[in-house]
Amino acid sequence: MQAYCMKCRAKKEMKNPKAIKMKNGKPATQGVCPSCGTKMFKIGKA
Repeated sequence: MQAYCMKCRAKKEMKNPKAIKMKNGKPATQGVCPSCGTKMFKIGKA
């Protein structure tokens, strides 16, 4: 799954994607940037 990395300022393929729920109850996906190791988020169902 692709997500935007704020540090690299580019869309990258997410490493170790996990389905999570945000505080407001909506679904999201959380992973790690393969280049810099920063947390990445993608809002919505995977």
